[in-house]
Amino acid sequence: MSDTRRRVKVYTLNEDRQWDDRGTGHVSSTYVEELKGMSLLVRAESDGSLLLESKINPNTAYQKQQDTLIVWSEAENYDLALSFQEKAGCDEIWEKICQVQGKDPSVEVTQDLIDESEEERFEEMPETSHLIDLPTCELNKLEEIADLVTSVLSSPIRREKLALALENEGYIKKLLQLFQACENLENTEGLHHLYEIIRGILFLNKATLFEVMFSDECIMDVVGCLEYDPALAQPKRHREFLTKTAKFKEVIPITDSELRQKIHQTYRVQYIQDIILPTPSVFEENFLSTLTSFIFFNKVEIVSMLQEDEKFLSEVFAQLTDEATDDDKRRELVNFFKEFCAFSQTLQPQNRDAFFKTLAKLGILPALEIVMGMDDLQVRSAATDIFSYLVEFSPSMVREFVMQEAQQSDDDILLINVVIEQMICDTDPELGGAVQLMGLLRTLIDPENMLATTNKTEKSEFLNFFYNHCMHVLTAPLLTNTSEDKCEKDFFLKHYRYSWSFVCTPSHSHSHSTPSSSISQDNIVGSNKNNTICPDNYQTAQLLALILELLTFCVEHHTYHIKNYIMNKDLLRRVLVLMNSKHTFLALCALRFMRRIIGLKDEFYNRYITKGNLFEPVINALLDNGTRYNLLNSAVIELFEFIRVEDIKSLTAHIVENFYKALESIEYVQTFKGLKTKYEQEKDRQNQKLNSVPSILRSNRFRRDAKALEEDEEMWFNEDEEEEGKVIVAPVEKSKPEDDFPDNYEKFMETKKAKESEDKENLPKRTSGGFKFTFSHSASAANGTNSKSVVAQTTPATSNGSSSKTTNLATSVTATKGSLVGLVDYPDDEEEDEEEETSPRKRPRLGS
Repeated sequence: MSDTRRRVKVYTLNEDRQWDDRGTGHVSSTYVEELKGMSLLVRAESDGSLLLESKINPNTAYQKQQDTLIVWSEAENYDLALSFQEKAGCDEIWEKICQVQGKDPSVEVTQDLIDESEEERFEEMPETSHLIDLPTCELNKLEEIADLVTSVLSSPIRREKLALALENEGYIKKLLQLFQACENLENTEGLHHLYEIIRGILFLNKATLFEVMFSDECIMDVVGCLEYDPALAQPKRHREFLTKTAKFKEVIPITDSELRQKIHQTYRVQYIQDIILPTPSVFEENFLSTLTSFIFFNKVEIVSMLQEDEKFLSEVFAQLTDEATDDDKRRELVNFFKEFCAFSQTLQPQNRDAFFKTLAKLGILPALEIVMGMDDLQVRSAATDIFSYLVEFSPSMVREFVMQEAQQSDDDILLINVVIEQMICDTDPELGGAVQLMGLLRTLIDPENMLATTNKTEKSEFLNFFYNHCMHVLTAPLLTNTSEDKCEKDFFLKHYRYSWSFVCTPSHSHSHSTPSSSISQDNIVGSNKNNTICPDNYQTAQLLALILELLTFCVEHHTYHIKNYIMNKDLLRRVLVLMNSKHTFLALCALRFMRRIIGLKDEFYNRYITKGNLFEPVINALLDNGTRYNLLNSAVIELFEFIRVEDIKSLTAHIVENFYKALESIEYVQTFKGLKTKYEQEKDRQNQKLNSVPSILRSNRFRRDAKALEEDEEMWFNEDEEEEGKVIVAPVEKSKPEDDFPDNYEKFMETKKAKESEDKENLPKRTSGGFKFTFSHSASAANGTNSKSVVAQTTPATSNGSSSKTTNLATSVTATKGSLVGLVDYPDDEEEDEEEETSPRKRPRLGS
């Protein structure tokens, strides 16, 4: 039987009051005809033999212990126990037992604890009453008391009886008086016995006893008893720590004495549980469950009392945001709120909801906005923790605040932009804080937790806000580190405060008065005179990896918004610059970003990739990697394998036509040969389709005179001239037979070249090395026809995605027959491409 929930060990109690293991098997509850009732059956897992067959007797007292034990007595001096592997299995069998006996499954004992048969079991302790008779509380009786307390821990029933006896006779206070006497007399043996007694009483797990032990009158003596562990050569000094070392800080004086007492008590009890008591063994792990509950409910009470005292909280907020508050005081205030929010996690959902609404009403988010921008690292760290509690509780509440704030404030001081700034400014070499903040940003921009109502959709409103006001701040380090364009660096300086140079120059002074003068060009993140293309700084590389991870998340979840942003900023080209990074993890992040885009199988993205020749840096990285079999190699291969398996025709044709000669030598995988096969099969299919069309239709459809082609080309070029700041990028040449095209193609090309030379004189001058692609033009950087390689034709563009080695690749994978050839390989697709690409270029103009 494979169900581990019903896997049990069967135990019987022997004459020495020790449990004997009778074997391991699987338990079931079923009706047994011979026993005339529902019974528990256990069959051995080794051979299926019957280990136990026990009728569920309506009058037998079954006890459920420690969530995984069921104990009962079949006859006098014959006790049985089932120890379950999993709690769920124990719960199932317990419900069956309670069902037979007509009991509520929430009880832990199905029959009265105190009955005649139970009392007879404890022959070693004859009783004349329901309670255990305690020895008199004297020094010479301490050993006897310790033995008694220790002996009852194995039996739930006797633990219950002892707890009642201790409670009724006020025994604990008498024991603590003996402790003071022993300590004055330096009676080490007595102190060791008292350690065992107090520890045993704690393990009785009774809340009523805890109330006595943890009262102001008794708790320090209880801690004192626990200092004298017999296993230690010297006693610990816990009381000295609690009274002298640990200091209670009141950021604002607490006037409620009950609240003060509760805070002190909770701290001390938590200290007992976490520091003084040893880690409980497997058999003791549930002995302190009530102690955990005691601490839990104390914290709930503290939070509730503080929350109800609005005067106190208002004063805390006032001092937190007051510019006159000194740094030490502000640090204490922020740490108080951090602890306050941590305590709030103990509240029930409805109470926690009220708690955070109270904080929001008092202005926690504007206060965080102030303290997160401060120089003190401890303050910023604590503020980040508080912010994480708020985001975890209600991302919508945070989103609503920042959208309202955007109507009144500049982008630079928006809360989300402050968070992004802190992420970028993290001085930790491992960027621990940045990773935490990145997770919070991901939660805030995750559409899965955004609300939709009849009147408004939070998703559309917030994403519009984020892409308009925040995305440029998030991507600024990425754009800066992948461009030599001074304009981009000026943009970076304009939007970032001087402290952002921290990432590159932590030792620099930050005393400059204006952002424009505070960062030199050499201090831009990741930039230096020798390497302006790809950051070598490890910390900068980590930061860019985090930003790319967030952008990859956006590609998966934001569809339209991120697509528009990628097209307008030519973001993928800039990201692929990082394929040249010496940090492999960063190159993999860039590749993963492209892989997510291709995984969407969106033809807008596909055309953007092919027109911009964006596979080139990926293939460069693959070839530079050589014969090394590593993660980068596997990730690149997987990218092309996905294209092959999913049969993305436009990408397949682009890869085979432009790069197959460079890739055909890779034979340890069949990916590239498979792409070539797919390409040829599609080409054959298109030719067959073409051949099935009557010759007169074929000639009319695919043969246009040179004048018509020339006019079409002129219109495309003129469109781009009218777009301010757009640059015509010469696309990649296609290697294909010339006989696939009209007979008068040579004439067309001569006319086109003449026209092209005229148009180039009128083009706006290019002032930067970067190219811009716009979503309204289907993300196309190419204008309908192919010329030589992007790299070979447009020298200034090499800074945006290619190195000198790229030119060699481009010339090795393109045709070199001296004349330019057509855009596509199959005549049928030529018309389809014209329909797909020409129409979107015209359509936006109709609407303008």
